[in-house]
Amino acid sequence: MALLEVRDLDVRFAVRGGDLTALRGISFSLDKGERLGLVGESGAGKSVAAFSILNLIAKPGYIAGGQILFEGRDLAAMSERELRKIRGNRIAMIFQDPMMTLNPVLTIGTQMVEAILAHRKISKKEARAIALDRLQKVQIPSPGKRLDQYPHELSGGMRQRVIIAIALLLDPEIIVADEPTTALDVTIQAEIMDLLLDLCEQENVALMLITHDLGVVSQVTQRMLVMYSGRIIEQGPTREIINDAQHPYTQGLINALPQLGEPGARLFQIPGSMPSLKNVPTGCPFHPRCNFATEQCKHSMPDYVRSGNVDVACYEVANLIEQEKHMQEAES
Repeated sequence: MALLEVRDLDVRFAVRGGDLTALRGISFSLDKGERLGLVGESGAGKSVAAFSILNLIAKPGYIAGGQILFEGRDLAAMSERELRKIRGNRIAMIFQDPMMTLNPVLTIGTQMVEAILAHRKISKKEARAIALDRLQKVQIPSPGKRLDQYPHELSGGMRQRVIIAIALLLDPEIIVADEPTTALDVTIQAEIMDLLLDLCEQENVALMLITHDLGVVSQVTQRMLVMYSGRIIEQGPTREIINDAQHPYTQGLINALPQLGEPGARLFQIPGSMPSLKNVPTGCPFHPRCNFATEQCKHSMPDYVRSGNVDVACYEVANLIEQEKHMQEAES
């Protein structure tokens, strides 16, 4: 049984004029110690998916259907009291901006100790010792001194290390990292991702990484999900997708990577933009931007087809697989 299994998850936002659907029947699983990446442009539904796992969707958002099974128990059906025992304890989250996550008027040590005491019946001295140990694990210089400092006294890279240390405080089974290096420069980004990868491997912690950076996903994750307009359109082993992407959208994301272009050449760009929740196209939501779109794409959402070890929701891919199958049958 998978450590985490999401089944047909629907998330909607109640607004005037009717509900807006942010996630449409997404399903995936995460095993213990596995590293999973969620990729896609802004507005694809990545962060909504991450927040949904811990039922952190703020009103007017709500989970309209589906299950989020953690060790066989449905998180979506749990009470707030039951969820508090899991949030930060069994499943931890790393948010995009550490300055928005850390309380500016409390020291780092106070915030870490409070998080421990909320879930463990131990003394403050023991909790402080755990906090110090986690700061040492994330390689913060002078960790004892940092415990008594405020967030504004630390650099951006240090603050992000503190957030990772907080996520590790209670030895979680899963860490959900939502764009954990967005506010950092490139060199610090690499350090933070290497650190996160090493810690997950050492502690056998499952990682769910939400990002728009395919370079990071290719280096850190074992499996990946490609999201578009609230749907998963391609999922499978990371290397297989990066090396031979099947869906036209995934191909576009990979072709848009700067290092794949010729020096001085114009960068590739997927035409158009992600549709808003108010104007999601019928059928395959990517069809207005797709060079392979047919009338069928405009009227119905394709089912998943298996290509190698990858599941793809695309009529063009399904047709190519069918043609290849007929050719093989004719040859035999």
